[in-house]
Amino acid sequence: MSKIQELLEINELEKVWEKSTEKPVIVFKQSTTCPISASAFGEFQRFMENTETDLAAYYVKVRETRDVSNQIAEELEIQHQSPQILLVKDNKAVWHASHNKITVDSITDALENN
Repeated sequence: MSKIQELLEINELEKVWEKSTEKPVIVFKQSTTCPISASAFGEFQRFMENTETDLAAYYVKVRETRDVSNQIAEELEIQHQSPQILLVKDNKAVWHASHNKITVDSITDALENN
């Protein structure tokens, strides 16, 4: 199982994008006050607990670290939503989903097809 790391500072993003040139990176953006976000984060965690794919995984609490969340949206050119999951390869978002479309199956399909 891969560990999910919290992103707290904008300067951490450079390392995340660098890592995306070596292996897939998943970034999950969540609101800590939203039940839909909590459910989606549970799906993300279940995926991570069961995947054998070599990938790096991160999450951002959008209320607490809004600057990091906004920078991700800007750099990847993907409109912010919460909850939101992004699959990044070679510094580009190759797939993203939000709200109830974040499921173990959708994440699995995204990795297999991108």
